[in-house]
Order: sequence, then C-alpha cells, then structure tokens
Amino acid sequence: MFKTIGEVAESINQEVYVVGGYVRDFYLGRITPDESLDIDFVTVGSGVKLARELAKKLNSGNLSVFKQFGTAQIKYDGLDLEFVGARKESYRKSSRKPIVEDGTLEDDQLRRDLTINALSWSLNPGSFGVLMDPFNGIRDLQKKLIRTPVDPSKTFSDDPLRMMRAVRFATQLGFTIEDETWKSICEMSHRLEIISKERILEELNKIVMAPKPSSGFKLLDKSGLLNQFFPEMVKLKGVDEVKGIRHKDNFWHTLKVLDNTAEMSDNLWLRWAAIMHDIAKPPTKRFVKGIGWTFHGHDALGAKWVPRIFRRLGLPMDERMKYVQKLVNLHLRPIALASEEVTDSAVRRLIYEAGDDIDDLMTLCRADITSKNEKKVKQYLKNFDFVEKKIQQVEETDKIRNWKNPVTGEDIMQILGVREGPVIGDIKDDIKEAIFDGDIPNNREAALEYMKKVAGNHLKKYEGRQKQKDKN
Repeated sequence: MFKTIGEVAESINQEVYVVGGYVRDFYLGRITPDESLDIDFVTVGSGVKLARELAKKLNSGNLSVFKQFGTAQIKYDGLDLEFVGARKESYRKSSRKPIVEDGTLEDDQLRRDLTINALSWSLNPGSFGVLMDPFNGIRDLQKKLIRTPVDPSKTFSDDPLRMMRAVRFATQLGFTIEDETWKSICEMSHRLEIISKERILEELNKIVMAPKPSSGFKLLDKSGLLNQFFPEMVKLKGVDEVKGIRHKDNFWHTLKVLDNTAEMSDNLWLRWAAIMHDIAKPPTKRFVKGIGWTFHGHDALGAKWVPRIFRRLGLPMDERMKYVQKLVNLHLRPIALASEEVTDSAVRRLIYEAGDDIDDLMTLCRADITSKNEKKVKQYLKNFDFVEKKIQQVEETDKIRNWKNPVTGEDIMQILGVREGPVIGDIKDDIKEAIFDGDIPNNREAALEYMKKVAGNHLKKYEGRQKQKDKN
C-alpha cells in the first residue's frame, strides 16, 4: 500500500510522507497488523488531489473530501487513510484559529505538538522508507520522554490544547514530561480557557480510559489544568483535623477508586461514576462530637450535581449521564448492607433501584474500598461476597430486577371505581412495599387481593383530604 501511495504521488509531482501516530506506535510496538488502522499522510501539494488519484488507482468508492479543511479520507481494506497538504501555521495570541499557508514537510513538522508525533517516513520512490526525525523523537521514545519540538511556550501558545495532549500521552504511555515542557504547562495552564469544552473533553476521556488514569489526573492537578475545567474535583483536596481526628483526603481517595475501577472495567461511564462518587463531600463535611467526621447526604447531593457538571464539561446529557447519576446516588447502599445484617427486603429494594446496573454498582463499591488496614479490607470484601450471593438468590426467587407493579393505575380505577388522583399512587406504593417486604408474592393475583384489602384505608384518607381541601 505504501509503495502504491508513493508512486501515485510521484505521478502528479508531489512528495508524500506517513506522519504522526502510526509511525510513533510502530516504534513503540503498539501496532497490531490485523486491526483497523488510522494512518495519516502529509503531501507537499494538495492532499485532496492525491487522495482522488489514489482512489482511482485503488478503484475505491470510499472517498470523503473535506474541502474546508483541505483534507480527504479513503477507507480501504480495513484502513482509514487521511491525506492533507503540508501546512505552515501562524497564530494571533487571542485566537486558536491559525493563519494557514501551504508549506514544506519541515514547516509541517514544526507545527507538531510533540517530538514523538513529529516522526515521518518518506514514501517517495527515491527515498522510500527513510525516517525523518528532525527533533530526536526516537531518542525521546527510548527515554520515555514527552517534549515539544520547539520552545514549549510557543507550542502551547499556538494551541493550548497541546498541554492536555502532553498530559494525555504521558498518561497513556507511562512517559515523563521533560522539565522545560512541564514548566511551560504550569505557567500557561490558564491559557486553556480559550479552548472549547469539546476539545478538552476528547483528551480528558482518553486520560480517563488510560490503564492508570490517576497518573494523568495528578499531572492535571499539579499543573493547574484541572482547575480550569473541573474545580469541583480540585475542591476534594485537603484534610481537616479536630481534636486529633482527621478524615481521608477525598481527592487522593477518588483517584484510588478510579484506578481500582480501571483495573476491573474498561467502561468509560463506570469510570466517570468513580470520579463523581464523592464529588459532593466538601459541602457535606461536618465534625460531630463523639462520632468524628461525617459526610451525610453527599451521595444524594452528588447525584444532583451530575447533570450540571456533565453539561459544563460537554459530556452527554442522555442515558449515560443518568447511569452515572444512579451509581453516584446508590454507591453507599451496598456498603451499608455489607456492614449490617442483610435482609431480603433491603436487597429487593437495591435490586429494584439499580436494575440492570446492579453488577456495575457492586464493582464501584468494591473499588471504593481503599483502607490501608488489610484486615478491614478483607472483611469488607468478604461481606460484599455475601451481599452479591444474596442479590443472586433474591433475584432468582423474586425476579425484582426492572420490576413493574403487577397492578396498574387502570386496574385500580376500574376495580375500585375511583377517579384518577393521588390515591392511585398511594395504593400502588403500598403494593410495592408489601412485595419488597416479602409480605405478599410478586405476582398479579396476590397483588390484586392485597389491593382490595388495603383500599378501604386509602380511600378514607383520600376522602378526608378532599373534604379538608374543599373546606379551605
């Protein structure tokens, strides 16, 4: 394929080079031949023209042209091939929009964010396969170093998102950020304010999905970048002390929970639940004499905060947000069950409220055990094993997951001859509680019998409330 691309480029008097991530990942040994690959090409000339000619040569109809960006993409045999003309960019300080001009390969390499991303291979017949490494990117790969190709203050001023990218690559690859590059990130972190939340989020989610995401969040925090877009997380930091009694630092605890979750799951939204699970601890923190530090209600308040934080960060306001909100709201429930006598009724309620997310909730709760006391951890895990076994038993017997009331509002109105109103909800709630408490079986026949049994009391209460309302 590479030779074909080089020959097509030569036929239209253009130079072409493989650039960026594909070259970097090849030297890191991260490329798997049998997986779909994204490969970027820079040509000295028109990227669109080269892509059109290559599509003809390959007899491929999967060509997409993006005229406003001067790029084109061909999908062929499991490959995503993207072509762009070499560019020279200059910037105004107040804007992220560059002034773009046609340029040479050298110009294009100068605008790259990191040395390890400025590597390229020539595909031109006279120099096919020659590595172009003007900034010692191979050396930095060997040293596991993140460094900018030119003065980092210029690199980050041109595009402040590159600071996030430096942290992201350091996190994904387990590399160290070079001293001058790190110093510039710390000094220029405030410049992130001109970057759109969508671009920031793309890098942030890649950090969240790294093998050890805490390393990225530590860098984001230490550099000042985290405070630019996620101040609530920064406020988790710090420990207060009263009469020699301290609480854990909730920032570092959250990062440990995130890492624990990452070891057990590659579900992005479960990892976000780990990030958010204690987010409302700062405003709920109280010192109670004889008890110590408490954070009562941080679960409910945190769940209330989830939509606001998701919206501000640009995260999806759909079922994924509701999933995170649910786990944040419920994350203390299994812990409470594990430390008390587990009743069938409590387990039924937990299964009902968690629904299909019960397994993910238990994963989050296991990840939330971060005590340094090994004996305490072992006991908690043993208790969780018991709770999970109990959940399985109750679910098999009662089929509570995604439970729906066997009696509908229409049933109640038709059988009891009552009009629509609050009494319908009251009766349905009474039936639900009876089933969850194990007082009646979870089936329609038993529920209807119970409805008739309790209807009188509910109707009397409703009539009394109605009379009082009419009198007022």
